[in-house]
Amino acid sequence: MGNNESTEEIKILASDDLKLVRNSDDVQLVRGVSRRDFMKYTVGTVASIYLGTMTTGCGSSSQNGIQLTTYPIDSTVVTTTTRVLSFDMPPQPSGPNSGTGLYLSELHLVDQYRNYGYGTWQFSTEGLPIVPRKDIMPGGDAYPTPARNTKFLNFFAITDIHITDKEAPNQLIYLQQEDPANSGGNTSIYSPIMPYTTHVLDAAIQTANALHKKNPFDFAISLGDTCNNTSYNELRWYIDVIDGKVITPSSGAHRGAKTIDYQKPYKAAGLDKSIPFYQALGNHDHFYIGSVPVDANPALGLRESYISDTVWSRADFLQPIGANFPALFDCYSMISTPRYFTGVLDGSTPTGKIIHAEAVGPFSIPPKVAADPKRRSLLRTEWIQEFFKTSTLPVGHGFNLVDPGQPAGFACYSFLPKSEVPLKVIVLDNTQREDDGSIDIHGHGFLDQTRWDWLQAELQAGQDNDQLMIIAAHIPIAVVKYGDETEWWLGGYDAVTNPYGDKSSTTQNAVNLVELVQTLQNTPNLLMWIAGHRHLNTVKAFMPPPGGTPDQGFWQVETSSLRDLPQQFRTFEIYLNSDYTVSIVTVNVDPAVAEGTPAATSRKMGVATQQIVQGDAILNNPNYLTMYGKDLGPMDPTRPQGGDPLNPGSGDDFFDLSIKYGQVPNVPYCASYNAELFKQLSPEMISALQAKYPIVT
Repeated sequence: MGNNESTEEIKILASDDLKLVRNSDDVQLVRGVSRRDFMKYTVGTVASIYLGTMTTGCGSSSQNGIQLTTYPIDSTVVTTTTRVLSFDMPPQPSGPNSGTGLYLSELHLVDQYRNYGYGTWQFSTEGLPIVPRKDIMPGGDAYPTPARNTKFLNFFAITDIHITDKEAPNQLIYLQQEDPANSGGNTSIYSPIMPYTTHVLDAAIQTANALHKKNPFDFAISLGDTCNNTSYNELRWYIDVIDGKVITPSSGAHRGAKTIDYQKPYKAAGLDKSIPFYQALGNHDHFYIGSVPVDANPALGLRESYISDTVWSRADFLQPIGANFPALFDCYSMISTPRYFTGVLDGSTPTGKIIHAEAVGPFSIPPKVAADPKRRSLLRTEWIQEFFKTSTLPVGHGFNLVDPGQPAGFACYSFLPKSEVPLKVIVLDNTQREDDGSIDIHGHGFLDQTRWDWLQAELQAGQDNDQLMIIAAHIPIAVVKYGDETEWWLGGYDAVTNPYGDKSSTTQNAVNLVELVQTLQNTPNLLMWIAGHRHLNTVKAFMPPPGGTPDQGFWQVETSSLRDLPQQFRTFEIYLNSDYTVSIVTVNVDPAVAEGTPAATSRKMGVATQQIVQGDAILNNPNYLTMYGKDLGPMDPTRPQGGDPLNPGSGDDFFDLSIKYGQVPNVPYCASYNAELFKQLSPEMISALQAKYPIVT
């Protein structure tokens, strides 16, 4: 190596099979090369190998004597009870030349954000209060506030992390510009946050670790959508961040791996090993971009597209076809024309410029990319198995508790977080099946008969054993209007039993919302249903049925996405009160990102995206009795129903009065919510708790 040629510093990473190699175009990460091969690559071009700090990041960490970049969080770690993010929400553009801001189709113009003030934020001087909620208590707000007596549990939930391989060849990025009316607000398709998904997860995990030191967590749970597109590398990045491993947040040619902050390999901090971590399944974890079963239609070539060396060309399937409802989509129409090269992000550019996104012409040549076998799509069974290949606990992250007698890919289980506390968590897979035959977007809530039977048995066992219960599922219930892509699926068409069902399928949903809610109301030990999926921080009260008893009410708590604003997770503290009621104190948390880190850039991109897209992050849907002119029954059987969906505001829209959002002085838009949720217990459960926890006054 002692020659007179120009020298260049190359860094070797402390990863099992990873080397950085420069070719004529860019630094590339070369996997699986031997020492001899590495020398062959570098002789004549490298004069020195530097084993010091990799980049100018915020810190460094030594692993086997080699320095690796780390991204420590800010030293101030607090919850939203102390402060919240504040930013202006500009008016939406009103015409093609309004000049008031960027359009949805221009979301990708990241280098222009500063011109419009997008991405600018500050912290409020006041925090978001914890609102006492007694909706389901006898007497409502008049119920006297009891004292908290015994803490049962303290845990946190994260959800919808959407770790994204931004350089994968089979994305749908172009549709965000080509069809903004139907896909412009869909940040799963494109968002400027895409380069930073691993970094914000790393910051969130460090924030949770810091809170754990102040008030120890008994466990953590992820409510699904770990991946954005079912890919192996996306899932491994997710697991490896939690495990505290070296993260290589790029794929294919690994363009920009030496020069671009979001592409540089780094060492994740990892979750505190004393916090047991459990996992639920989301629709993005086993459907293409959360929407299409990968193997349902071989003509799409979907599975092959993941590891292809050319950018996919597909048609826009996000035009509603109106076969049953105007919102029904035909996912398989991607085979039709006109087609578009769907685009990838250029990792060698500071803002992740979109390239290879264009209409396909008669003489078009498919753009080439570097193929990467680690982009392969995982089957549901393979996705589950990866959670047995981690260094955090428990082994399997809950999937070790799945009944071995259930079918392959069964993703439901339950666990007792603390053996001495009579409270179990029921982790429920309520996503659609890969083989249901539906051509619609697969983001609906669904239980087949096997899962429905299992859930009923778990609820009954909890009642029989005097256990309080929490259901943890990806998809919430009774908050979305029929016909929406995130609502409880009506199931496949049947002329007699389900005439308004999905005509592309005959698979039946084993339970409708009315039956499901009635079952939950008849389980008085159920405290709450927690979920993600909608990227909202919503708390909803399910009231007792007419003529029922107060203990039949329960709560639903939704947690926002860690990817999209407000990029938060939730803490839950559960107390037994002095009157043998239960309090659930739930609080949103912003990751404590440090200025200058990729996670801080992610926050700026999140604010900018919200300012441009202006999606409704404080959504409250009317409880329509009918939708699209068809008598489908109410979306929520527990509150007043009515309204005309084709003429909103005409009267009797019946919004959910239990869904509220917090307000903080001088904060224009707050999509967070902190609350103390009170729950009445049954006489039988009170008697069991009195024997175990005598109240000391």
